[in-house]
Amino acid sequence: MGRPMAEHLQDLLISSDDTDRFLHDLAIFSSKILGADVLVHCGVTLVRQKRPTTVASSSEAARKLDEIQYGYDEGPCLNAIATQQTTVITDVRTDDRWPAYFSAVKDEGFYSMLGVPLFIGARGGAALNFYAQEPNTFTPDVVETAEAYAAQAAKALQLAVRVAAQTDRANDLEAAMRSRTTIDLAAGIIMAQNRCTQEEAIEILHRASSQQNVKLREIAERIVQNVSGGSANTYFDA
Repeated sequence: MGRPMAEHLQDLLISSDDTDRFLHDLAIFSSKILGADVLVHCGVTLVRQKRPTTVASSSEAARKLDEIQYGYDEGPCLNAIATQQTTVITDVRTDDRWPAYFSAVKDEGFYSMLGVPLFIGARGGAALNFYAQEPNTFTPDVVETAEAYAAQAAKALQLAVRVAAQTDRANDLEAAMRSRTTIDLAAGIIMAQNRCTQEEAIEILHRASSQQNVKLREIAERIVQNVSGGSANTYFDA
């Protein structure tokens, strides 16, 4: 494909605004790794808490074929993740490994399938799922190409997942700090109004939260807004 696959994947990761966009671009790019002469659809499966999900796909057809597998809890994608081995289907009409799944998809018009594992850690796995309309599409040479590509894609996916996790943690921390700021301000207002201690002010907030069945943060926000006319702001030093 001209430039090394690793460079393409790096560009995808750098140019993507978020993880969802990267995964979508990854599915599209993955569907083209075998060249323009072979029409392939691709889905990206990620397992979290033992549940597989198609996090991106190059087409609705690929997503549907993935999700049918999840419904039957069998198929090349799930087998690739479970065994960490590439799984090749030359023709769903003659393969007898997963009869229920193959029976469900035989009229979808995709006869060749390829599941290539993308291991991302002890808590879950992932796979690239390739689907082609023609039988015998995934020859040994094609499989070798897909596996070489998957080795690079796994690194990019691992990094994307880690970045997303770090972003989620940072957002959670910021939200917690903003909540703490609002509660502290509300406590200060109560202390000034009631000439009480901080502990007593916090107890008043908790009591109001319990009596009104409203979250403590929401009670604090109301108090701050009533006094200042606006929400509390949390300032972070650079």
